[in-house]
Amino acid sequence: MTTAPPSRRRRTHRVVLAASLTAVLTLGGTAAWALDRYVVEHVAIDDVDSYVAEQAGTTADAEPAAGTLTDTTYTSDDAQVTVSTVTTGSGDGTVTYYVADVVLSDATVLRSAFAQDQFGTNITETTSDIAADNDAVLAVNGDYYGFRDTGIVIRNGVVFRDEGARQGLAFYRDGHVEVYDETTTDADTLVAAGVWNTLSFGPALLEDGQVVDGIEDVEVDTNVGNHSIQGEQPRTAVGVVDDNHLVFVVVDGRSPGYSAGVTLTGLAQILQDLGATTAYNLDGGGSSTMVFGGELVNDPLGRGQERGTSDVLYVGGLSTATRTDG
Repeated sequence: MTTAPPSRRRRTHRVVLAASLTAVLTLGGTAAWALDRYVVEHVAIDDVDSYVAEQAGTTADAEPAAGTLTDTTYTSDDAQVTVSTVTTGSGDGTVTYYVADVVLSDATVLRSAFAQDQFGTNITETTSDIAADNDAVLAVNGDYYGFRDTGIVIRNGVVFRDEGARQGLAFYRDGHVEVYDETTTDADTLVAAGVWNTLSFGPALLEDGQVVDGIEDVEVDTNVGNHSIQGEQPRTAVGVVDDNHLVFVVVDGRSPGYSAGVTLTGLAQILQDLGATTAYNLDGGGSSTMVFGGELVNDPLGRGQERGTSDVLYVGGLSTATRTDG
C-alpha cells in the first residue's frame, strides 16, 4: 500500500498581526528596526516553484522513482537512505544524535525547498511542514538563509541571492561538494561551473578528512542575539563521504539526561567517524530537525516541538513509496 500524496502546497502563510505592524510604525529607533528586521516577513519571490521553472526553462520536476520505505530505510532507483540513532555518554553528559546516510543516483536528487514556497527574509515554516509540502521522504533543516540578507543562495540550479559574505558549501551536479569562499566568486560563475545548491552558514568542520583548526572561535553572524555558535549546542551538519554519498547529522541538545549537545569540534569528530572527508555546519539550536517517512525523527530541545526555519534539504518520493515492515 502506498501513502496518500500530501497536498502539494498547503501554503500556510503566517499572518502578521496588526499589532506587530502597528508597532513597526509607532515604535522608535532600535525597537522598530529590530521588529522589521527579525520578525516581519519580507517576500521577494512569492511563488518559488514557478520562478524556478521559469529560470530553468522547465515546466515540471521529474517524478521520483517508486521506492520502498521502512522505519529506518528508503530504497529507490534515485536514492538509498538509512537513518540511525546514536547515544553516547551518561547522565547529564549523554549525547543523542541522528544520522541519515544518503547515496544518490544523481546529485540533483537532493533538492532544496523554502518555507511557504516563498523567498525572502523572516519567512518560516517547520521542517515537517516543508517536508510534507514537497513530498519529502527525508528532510533536514538548511542554513536558515532568511535570517540574513547576505550569502550566495543557489537552490535547485537557480540563483536567488548573490551577496558573498562567508565560507559557503557548493553541491555540484557531478556529485562532488566543495567548501568555498563566497567573497572570491559570484553566483553566475558557480552556476556556469555546475553548482546545483549552495549553503551559507558554516563553518567548515572537516577538510581533507581533518578537523579544521579554530572552528570554536568562528562567529557566523554578529547580529543582535546571534553573536556566537560556541559551546555544547543542538547541531545540524552535512558530511561528504564520496561523490553522491552524504551523511546528515542532527544532534539534539539542551536536554540534560537525554542530550547535552556538542561543540563544533565534537560535531566534526562525529562526521569524521562516519567517514566524511568534508563536513559543514548548518543552522542549529531549535532549528535542528530531521524528518523521515513523514515523521519527526529527533526531539528538538527535548520538547518534541519544532522551531520554524526558512529552508530544508530533502529527498523526495514519499507518496510513491511502499511501506514495509522490513
